[in-house]
Amino acid sequence: MRIGVSLRTGYGVEDPRVGARWIVERARAARAAGLDSLFVGDHHSTGGAYYQNVPVIGRLSAEWGAAPFGALFLLPLWHPVLLAEQVGTLAALAPGRFVLQCALGGGADQFGAMGVAVRDRVRLFESHLDTVRRLLAGEEVAGARIGPLPAEPVPVWIGAAADPAIDRAARLGDGWIAGPEVTLAEAGRRLAAYREACEQHGRPVGAAVLRRDVHVGADAADAQRVAGPVLAAGYRGFGPGVAVVGGPGEVAEQFAAAGALGYDEILVRHLAEDQDEVLLSMARVGEVRTALA
Repeated sequence: MRIGVSLRTGYGVEDPRVGARWIVERARAARAAGLDSLFVGDHHSTGGAYYQNVPVIGRLSAEWGAAPFGALFLLPLWHPVLLAEQVGTLAALAPGRFVLQCALGGGADQFGAMGVAVRDRVRLFESHLDTVRRLLAGEEVAGARIGPLPAEPVPVWIGAAADPAIDRAARLGDGWIAGPEVTLAEAGRRLAAYREACEQHGRPVGAAVLRRDVHVGADAADAQRVAGPVLAAGYRGFGPGVAVVGGPGEVAEQFAAAGALGYDEILVRHLAEDQDEVLLSMARVGEVRTALA
């Protein structure tokens, strides 16, 4: 099983340079831990310090090395020619393979700020993805061509939760991402639905990726010391038992259970606020990876 990281890129900091420094430090820690992939997310018009994905992953490519890296893009909110140009450039910045994560996105405020109607998001998602793929393959689309072109194909992983969205991921994607809010039992049901949809569409089963919000302590008590207050405050509205908290051995057991369901990769996101605690946890995620390998 592979273990990668989806770095948090929104911070409530007075000096925006502090949050930017934390992102870079976390990427360095992930590389030092030997993690298998590096990603950042996508959100717009948040009203806070949300560091945008293209410049951030471009900066982090200088820290990362040859492992796969990439970013999530909420496709309906992006002009497909601009997005293809950004991906082509990002794919040239590091020796590793660039992976395009994408999702529908939501929120009337976010869509309104970007001048896109939420009701159009499914149609735009499919049409934009088709255009981006064709442009990255070197085709001319509606008079547009882009460059540089990626040196190798760009896999598309689609984040999806509802059954129609999972079906769309099977039909259009090279991989599927299950969100961090699902229980392990629900993650198993959704993976079965994804595999069934791939079969129905006559497509190979792609990468099955599970997001997990984590804190890995020196042991269980140390992990609860850091994560307990965060979870008790209602972290992201998650239900009980969804976040993965414990010492390296306990976390390895939970990740192994996801692997037994058939997931190929887990993307971790750290739930702690304290930067030093996150860096320690990141190093211990490396121990978890070693144990699973």
